[in-house]
Amino acid sequence: MKNKPQLLLPAGDIEGFKTALLYGADAVYCGISGLSLRTSCAFNIDEIREAAKIAKNCGKKLFLALNLFSRNSDMEPLNKILPIIKDIAPDGLIVADPGIFQLVKTQIPNLPLHISTQANICSSLTVDFWRKSGASLCILGREVSFKESVEIRRACPDIQLEIFIHGSMCISYSGRCLLSSFMASRGANRGLCAHSCRWKYRTRFLFEEELRAGEFLELIEDDRGSYILNSKDLCLLPKLNQILNVGFDSLKIEGRNKSHYYIAQTARVYRKAIDDYFDNPDAWNADRYMLEISALQNRGYTLGFFKGTPNESAQDYADTSSRSLWRSVGKVVGVKNNMLEIEVKNKIEVGESIEFLSPYQFEPIRIAVRELFDGFTGERILEISAGRVAQTALIPVENLERFPKLTAVRRFGV
Repeated sequence: MKNKPQLLLPAGDIEGFKTALLYGADAVYCGISGLSLRTSCAFNIDEIREAAKIAKNCGKKLFLALNLFSRNSDMEPLNKILPIIKDIAPDGLIVADPGIFQLVKTQIPNLPLHISTQANICSSLTVDFWRKSGASLCILGREVSFKESVEIRRACPDIQLEIFIHGSMCISYSGRCLLSSFMASRGANRGLCAHSCRWKYRTRFLFEEELRAGEFLELIEDDRGSYILNSKDLCLLPKLNQILNVGFDSLKIEGRNKSHYYIAQTARVYRKAIDDYFDNPDAWNADRYMLEISALQNRGYTLGFFKGTPNESAQDYADTSSRSLWRSVGKVVGVKNNMLEIEVKNKIEVGESIEFLSPYQFEPIRIAVRELFDGFTGERILEISAGRVAQTALIPVENLERFPKLTAVRRFGV
């Protein structure tokens, strides 16, 4: 059997970083403010130092994303940040731009460099180029089929390989998209994507391709609009057993823009699925894990390019709303007055049941809300909703130790 790969989770803030580790991530990647492709999800220097210290103390890894495509105006901030990165000493730096690769290699020669999916690595030839250039890991493009990835692994045994196994899919080629720039003056390749491909568009015309005269391609619009560019979300969980047999070094979850619940749920589900496979591969079945991963808000799931170029089933032309009826209601932020204190994200009512995703067991723990108190005033209440400022609720729960800080809480129904 192959060695167990690392499970790599995203984090958009320090709380997301801690959540990923709590639920079983082996490593976490995060962005550097102003210099990665998720400008709204970037750590400041103090938070990166804190994350690096936490990771080191618990035997986990921290990777930093410096994966922008550089402009001349980036030279000054790049030269300022590199000495700081050298001092922090993360476990790796994710880059896409060959110029930045060369700059880092010169200034921090011992720092492991990971080549981003933005570099569009789709062949063993390209992997070998980066290996010879000094990269320690290549992240294969999401356009690579499973068959191709197996061939790359066999042809390139002397470098680490990473693949995406879950997350949002881009309608363009691994994020190389100009639609957001055109529609919203927000450059996707500068970390400012407005997700214009998810918008609804009004359609008024039939399309006719010049070599197919008389063959009209209809764009259908209903009262919700037309979602002609909306990809379903990537989920390779049904094929995880095949993936684990290849010998990839790292399995990556997309989503630095995603919620606390998303990080907790993807980490716990994939952690359990990976560990169960290595414990007993013959008994492994994806159904148990799919039931849980489907409780995440999602646009429908697709295998992406796993079997080759996907067909229209990878798109959802109807709408972009979630297929899941589960919703996050918040997260545990502590214990107060011998009750769990929950930061509220969606309404909680007396009489309903909510589920706690304890990091200590895979089965969700369902609890009926018989009493509810305002976290600020201590007043007994019948319901509570999220407010403009962080709103907390107190719920009496037995065995409080099952639910540490950052435990995710959800309920069924929108």
